[in-house]
Amino acid sequence: MGIKGKATSLIEEFKAFAFKGNIVDMAIGVIIGGAFGKIVTSFVNDIVMPGVTAIIAMAGGKDAGEGLKSLSYTTAAGVEIPYGNFIGGIVDFLIVAIVVFLVMKKFLGFMQNMRKQEAAVPAEPPAPPEPSAEEKLLTEIRDLLKK
Repeated sequence: MGIKGKATSLIEEFKAFAFKGNIVDMAIGVIIGGAFGKIVTSFVNDIVMPGVTAIIAMAGGKDAGEGLKSLSYTTAAGVEIPYGNFIGGIVDFLIVAIVVFLVMKKFLGFMQNMRKQEAAVPAEPPAPPEPSAEEKLLTEIRDLLKK
């Protein structure tokens, strides 16, 4: 087989792999997951963290208007440790983990219910086949001989 044949074979194998249903479904899941990640990050940065910043600012006396970056700790040596972004990352992770947990729990519950319904409905045994004309005739002869 020449180089052209190997290349064609490789392309055909790739097409068979890339366009299987599972790969396409996974790609769609990754795209939707990326979009969901942006929504969660925006929710954390724009809605949750300003509240956290305000609460910490009230307790620590910092200006709440500075936002998430104002969350920091200054050590006795004068080293500033900004922890606001870290808190945002933790909240971001927790929201994503909770949503994934709930979705998977519902999905797995749905799948288990479907399996239970399939198992609960037993397959009816097939009806016995209609006797052939020959069997009917033999049955009539047998009944006549009994009389």
